[in-house]
Order: sequence, then structure tokens, then C-alpha cells
Amino acid sequence: MRKVLLIDDEVMILQLVEQALLRLNYSVETAENGMKGIDKFDAGNFDLVITDVCMPETDGNRVVDHIRNSPRNRTPVIGMSGTPWKLANHLFDRVLPKPFHLQRLMETAEKLTSRAA
Repeated sequence: MRKVLLIDDEVMILQLVEQALLRLNYSVETAENGMKGIDKFDAGNFDLVITDVCMPETDGNRVVDHIRNSPRNRTPVIGMSGTPWKLANHLFDRVLPKPFHLQRLMETAEKLTSRAA
């Protein structure tokens, strides 16, 4: 079973995306901010990370920087943002501007995790 780390400071987004991923038979861990996401990434082994970009304290750009400088630096990362002009980080594998269709996110997750398999 493929394992996804989902990071977002908006609870509704976490719940919605988590439910969609569960329907595709992903195992999902969630984190409600970037720092908790980094801690979970370091403690786990994930096939994909999906992170909001604009979050208080530790944002998604710092999350992807941390992942790219880790021993598991090839883990695919999807960045989500309602403010795509703040996406200064080219280290994301894909970027989805909010709002997006869940189908697009699911297709992107499938492509990135099947490529890693």
C-alpha cells in the first residue's frame, strides 16, 4: 500500500483530500502544519508528500527544501497553493493552484507514485 503524508493548516482540506486518497487505497498520515509534517516525514517512509505552501511558521517551501536535503530526497512532493505567485520553489514535482478538482490531484498522485514504484 502506498503511503502519503498530507500537510495543510486547513482542517477541511486535510479531511477532504485524505478521504479521496483513502478511496484510492493510499495509507494517509496528516499533519496540520509544516513543522509537524517535517517531523512525520523524518520518522516515516512515504511514497508521496502533498503539502500546502502558505502555512504559518514553517511553510511548504521549507518542507520541500527539507525533503530535498534529506536521505529520501527523491520522494515526490506536490505543492498546493491558493496563492500560486508565492511558489518561488522549483523543487516541487507538481504544483496545484487552489482551488483544484480532486480528480486532478488524484491523477497527479497516481502518476507520481506509480513512477516511484
